[in-house]
Amino acid sequence: MSDQLDPEIAGLLEGLEEYTPKETSRPSDGRPDFSSLFRDEASAAADETGPGAVTDLTKKNIEVPARMEEEKPASWFADPEFYKKTLAGEGDEAQRVHTVLTKFIQATDPQDRTMYRQNLTAAYWNLASKVAQKLISPQMSQAKQLMLRFGVLHPNLFTSEIRDILHRVVFKKTTDEPFFYLDEWLREVALGRIGPSTSDDVKYEKRDDRSRFSAILAKSQGKRENAEGVMRAKAGERRSLETLLRERVEAICSHSPIPEFQGVDTLYADGQKKFMSELSDILKRMLAADKELQQTLRDCQNASDELVSMKEKLDAMGADTRVDLAAFQQEFGTVKNMAKICVGRQGNHFPILAKEYFHGGLQDVATRENLAKWMAWLETVDIEAYYRPYKTTMNRIVPYVIIVPCYGDAGFCWEPFDIHNRATSRGRIAVPLYPKNLQMAIVYAIADLRWTTAKEKSSYLWMEEGLTGNYYQNCLSKKFKGDVKEAFVSDYVAWIFKESQGIQKLDRDIRSIFWRYIPFSQETKDRLKLRSPVYNELCQKDSNRAVSQGY
Repeated sequence: MSDQLDPEIAGLLEGLEEYTPKETSRPSDGRPDFSSLFRDEASAAADETGPGAVTDLTKKNIEVPARMEEEKPASWFADPEFYKKTLAGEGDEAQRVHTVLTKFIQATDPQDRTMYRQNLTAAYWNLASKVAQKLISPQMSQAKQLMLRFGVLHPNLFTSEIRDILHRVVFKKTTDEPFFYLDEWLREVALGRIGPSTSDDVKYEKRDDRSRFSAILAKSQGKRENAEGVMRAKAGERRSLETLLRERVEAICSHSPIPEFQGVDTLYADGQKKFMSELSDILKRMLAADKELQQTLRDCQNASDELVSMKEKLDAMGADTRVDLAAFQQEFGTVKNMAKICVGRQGNHFPILAKEYFHGGLQDVATRENLAKWMAWLETVDIEAYYRPYKTTMNRIVPYVIIVPCYGDAGFCWEPFDIHNRATSRGRIAVPLYPKNLQMAIVYAIADLRWTTAKEKSSYLWMEEGLTGNYYQNCLSKKFKGDVKEAFVSDYVAWIFKESQGIQKLDRDIRSIFWRYIPFSQETKDRLKLRSPVYNELCQKDSNRAVSQGY
């Protein structure tokens, strides 16, 4: 049959015709049994600390990898058996994908092709859900892992140029930044190193004991992580003060000899005398930090004891706390919803990598390295992009970034922080792997994170105070009728790309709100006030505000 087709389509079918699905054993109820896949590795990983489990509040910048691509490209998709390995052992789900994919490629009528495209999308997600169950199994093939990470089903669906681009993606995680490809994210959730994302779409059939145990354990874990994060921050604060004290003392004790008088050094300079007057304040701050550290040490120990006690009680009750398969399945459904939101209602929801939909080069793909580059850049413009207030301090907390294998225009915030740990837990944003503009997709995601975080922190007062309150009241005064968050995101984009360069695009009142709650660096402010009286006036307001707060 393929001899009568277009040569390009015949080449695609060549790999499809060779696949013969293998039967897989099933338990008596007809459902696949995945329990054996999770037991050994989950048990070994139960007490491990996963990447980002405890947030390092002392870090001040995102680490951009020195190596943005592999020096020696891989050859994953040159394997003629790749398609077979992807579908091998997946039973009815694999057979369904193979059948629909064949019909999709052979279809010539546009309506038939649209129908098979929709059927293939549903069949692929069912297959991916089943493949994901094996992520922590030693039997997991690299072909299946690459399918989940890049959305690759059959290498012949895209060009050799696209293959070369993906072959240059750095496969292994080389930084401690909390950026994860889909397969890595699901694995961390499966092993319990990262808690599942909140979701209202997937519910348990019953509020069984396992569900209650998971909720109790998650609350205890969040309390411990909160205490440990604050403890590390206080230890870092004391360490910084000690370093400052050491520098001041060394500067004070630094003298030059007087040439005319042997053995006599110069007098204290005005700067050294100023440092002397600072010593008392530094010592007081060190004592205060040490006292707070003592309290956080007690809190952390108590939280750790409570967590151990809770695990012992659950073990005594026979609750298996190693891997929650229901929570893992729920997480996959959540990620599927993330993909839909990234793409949007009118976007391309086809989940498989194909040449028709891929544009650009490696720099346009949301690789971990490209994410680090653009997120680090954004922090140079919006210096508090990753900061979150807790009591009287501002903690820098880079969110988890889930790289979703889909086509899309924008990233977005799924949740601003863990409900069990509002102080130091990471938020979660999703970014499409194949966006139209990666830099813009990241800016959209952080804009959404900023709005959602400010709204959640303000709680029921979100329409009255802080960033969201001031912005909402401004929209209300101008009788704005649209979605307030969408308007904010649009203004944030203008703030980052235009206003930071002195190009006035925002309304005067909106600019004033952003200037106060989404501040630029002092260097940027100094540059802008020379560009226009508008920015000079805002800088003057900063000075007046600083003086009034001093009284």
